[in-house]
Amino acid sequence: MKTNVLTLKNEIDLDAPPPQACLQPTRHFDCDDPSVQAYATKVVGDAETDIDTIVRLYYAVRDEFRYDPRHFFLSPEQFCSRQVLLDKRGFCMPKALLLSTLARTQGIPSGIGFADVMNHLMPDSMLDSLGQNKPIFHGYSVLYVDGKWLKASPAFNLSMCEKLDTKPLEFDGKSHALFHEYDNKNRKHMEYIKDHGAVADFPYDMVYFEVYGKKYPDIRKLISDQQAEVS
Repeated sequence: MKTNVLTLKNEIDLDAPPPQACLQPTRHFDCDDPSVQAYATKVVGDAETDIDTIVRLYYAVRDEFRYDPRHFFLSPEQFCSRQVLLDKRGFCMPKALLLSTLARTQGIPSGIGFADVMNHLMPDSMLDSLGQNKPIFHGYSVLYVDGKWLKASPAFNLSMCEKLDTKPLEFDGKSHALFHEYDNKNRKHMEYIKDHGAVADFPYDMVYFEVYGKKYPDIRKLISDQQAEVS
């Protein structure tokens, strides 16, 4: 069930055709960047349909870019697809941005959605930073394919899922690809708590100030620790 705890400006109506903004380049959806376009062209190859195209892009983003929740600087540049291409890793939001931006290079309307999710198998290191039993503010792609909006999360790469014995999230370009509720051992894994809707451009100020400034005050320690590791 959708709730409006956070206010998204210019929210996409996922029951209606996409607005033109879902195809346009922006600072964060930098689908006009040559490196982004070149990568998309390489991945898409000889795909003949939008479904085939988006499936190829999904698996490329899921598996060629390592899920790394500690690669977490919250700088504006971290939320640009050209930077994600260089980093080759990221947490859920940069990876979702990359998939949606690549989709726009192929004429597939897209945006980014947000939800509060509970990871019941979260490592202790992340629990220490985010706080016990707190939902995670999660970003996912919204993609307009074959006349309908789909939600897809390319966050968890296959090698990580195999290592942790969790189910990789598959995507067929025809139905939603949202996190599994249980893992391979039938342990409770991902639980969706609240959906905040989707937008055509990344709301950086909202994410930085409203989400990580208010909901997760301890996240500053995680960022400081990460910056210290690379300094």
